[in-house]
Amino acid sequence: MSEARNQFAATLLLILAVAAVIAAVLGFHNLRTYPLHDDGVTWLDHKARDGHVRVVAGYILPGGPGDNARIRPGDELVKIENFPIHTALDVPQALFRIPLLSQARYTLRRQRIEFQKDNIFIQAASRDSAFYYQYAVGFAYLAIGLFVYYRRTSASKSAEFFILCLASFVASCFHYSGKLNTFDELMYWGNVVASLFAPAIFLHFCLTFHAIPDWLRPRGSSIILYLPSGVLLGLIAASATGVLTFSTPLLEVRWFLDRLTLAFQMLLYFTGAAALGWEFARAQDPILRRQLKYLRNGALVGLTPFAVLYAIPYILGVVPNHVMNLSVLSMGLIPLAWAYAITRYRLMDVDIIFQQGYVYTLATLAVIGAFYGLIFLIFNTSSIRPPAFVVLIAIATFLFQPIRRWIQEQLDRRVFYRDRYDARLTLIEFARELSSETDQNGMLAKVSERLLRTLSIQQIGFFLLNEASGEFELHSRTQKSDRPPKPVSRSLDLSFLNDAVGKPYLFFESTKHLRDVVSRELAPSIRDTITELDFTYYVACRSRAKTIAFLGVSRTTEGDFLSSDDVELLVTLSNYVAIAIENSRLYSSLQRKADEYERLKEFSENIVESINVGILAAGLDDRVESWNTQIERLTGIRREEAIGKTLSELFPPDLVQKFDELRGEDGVHNLYKVALRPRAESAVDDAELSRNGNAGLQLAASSSRQQRESLVNLAVAPLVSKEMKQIGRLVI
Repeated sequence: MSEARNQFAATLLLILAVAAVIAAVLGFHNLRTYPLHDDGVTWLDHKARDGHVRVVAGYILPGGPGDNARIRPGDELVKIENFPIHTALDVPQALFRIPLLSQARYTLRRQRIEFQKDNIFIQAASRDSAFYYQYAVGFAYLAIGLFVYYRRTSASKSAEFFILCLASFVASCFHYSGKLNTFDELMYWGNVVASLFAPAIFLHFCLTFHAIPDWLRPRGSSIILYLPSGVLLGLIAASATGVLTFSTPLLEVRWFLDRLTLAFQMLLYFTGAAALGWEFARAQDPILRRQLKYLRNGALVGLTPFAVLYAIPYILGVVPNHVMNLSVLSMGLIPLAWAYAITRYRLMDVDIIFQQGYVYTLATLAVIGAFYGLIFLIFNTSSIRPPAFVVLIAIATFLFQPIRRWIQEQLDRRVFYRDRYDARLTLIEFARELSSETDQNGMLAKVSERLLRTLSIQQIGFFLLNEASGEFELHSRTQKSDRPPKPVSRSLDLSFLNDAVGKPYLFFESTKHLRDVVSRELAPSIRDTITELDFTYYVACRSRAKTIAFLGVSRTTEGDFLSSDDVELLVTLSNYVAIAIENSRLYSSLQRKADEYERLKEFSENIVESINVGILAAGLDDRVESWNTQIERLTGIRREEAIGKTLSELFPPDLVQKFDELRGEDGVHNLYKVALRPRAESAVDDAELSRNGNAGLQLAASSSRQQRESLVNLAVAPLVSKEMKQIGRLVI
């Protein structure tokens, strides 16, 4: 439900942002194409003692048409040409009927004496160039707000931050042109509403950035912050619509309300900056302190010049001039400071976008240069034909990618990564070599050391899947410093890793203060575990569509988040790590089985050795694989000489023939009173047989050294595997 609500809010805010941009662009176009007719005089309504309203000159622009015609403050305007003037609102209507740069005849009254001025030029009202700088400030706000919100929709305060940026955009970019149509009214009231509520949103954002104050926790209590803005908006609307009437001329009332509005804005903005400073002094988390510091400093650096150069003089009644208007540029330092904080701590990968932007810009310029260079060097630009033009475009297209790769490599090597470039370049090669590692602990230690050095991160950890329980367990933690990592409690709740199976990685922006929407839904034990481990990223190590481990990675040693390039590098490396873990586990399993086989073999040989009869085992090819001490004493052939030889090489031919007759037979077959004739010419005793051995079979029935024939009883049985397949035979 919360996800659907977030998606709806994101869609609605996007629609509002698009509509605001379209309106701002149309308004800017109207300002550029619709000049206001002006005579250089500010005309005011003045109510006389007899109740009649007179239109008198209030402010005269030095060097303007009115000043050149020697109009003085207090002169009453009777009519322009044949258009009678009854109120100050009649003046723009009369001026609009007169073509620009033409002369008009004014009928004036001074000290009850009526006279005419025939040489007053009507010119286009000049707009200070600094006025357009507000658009740059507004679009900077909106661009940063859009980027932050739609890259981190679920993050805490992201929606409030975007609404603040959108309101600041409207306040900076909504200006009426003077047409006084419905669109002009929309632009005017949009500017008024945004100018009043943007400071309140800023104050609300600053007060609740780290933690919500107790007095703002009750439901609906935040309306207190917006109530003054609403009251001031009602006052402006009432005076503009005539609900409230004043004896003072409407233009002077408007000027007073403008100054009051600006004073109100400055009060809220500086209160918000003070709130950030207060939170900065109280914050303990170093990352939070840095965020608060940049927000506070950005607000102060942006507000102070504007307040000193423009706001305070304007509030005191000074008419704005070009220098005062230029101070609006300092307001752009607020989003720039926030953008720097985002770039500095890599919250949204702005730095990577800038890097790629540099690369593509330089590559595009190089291709354009090559394109036009070929045109001017090879062809006559006035007679170039379409086929040749197409060929040149194709050449430029093929050149773009190699040039882009070369520029990317050079910038990475010399600007972006510098001394870390070679280490990053060989990291994937290092990962491919991990599959040859058979020692799991040693392999993970090498990965930790390499990542700590290459990415300059604070600490790294591995969480391996326990195949028996199906749960992930902390295997190891390594810090970049020489100090060992702090011990963790045994009651770590790592169940969130099981829930993350299938995702490439998990990201926790602030491990000490889990405030985003996703983190608030986690169990308290899980939040405690994330805080204690202090890993910002948990990268899944997947092999054959199965997650067998997680790689825990902290921020960098400078407190920065990893860039998207770094995260992508980790995701790629993690797959190689998963394969290496599987290989090491398989090797360990085979090693255990081999050790178990050796132990069983040794155990079996010990049993065979303990039996006081001769025993041998041969494979299907009749080669001897086992030869105990008793048969060694009986035959005089040492074990080292017998192992690997065939039965025909060790036994007399007549006995070998009987063995061949029993080949492939099941069950135990007994051979009684088998006559054995030794191959050697003399028999030896047991001690001599054990020392020297013999090339033939001799059975000694007594200690006599005389050669004689012996009769023995033999048992021949097949050797079978667990699957009941014959693998050899046993002779006893």
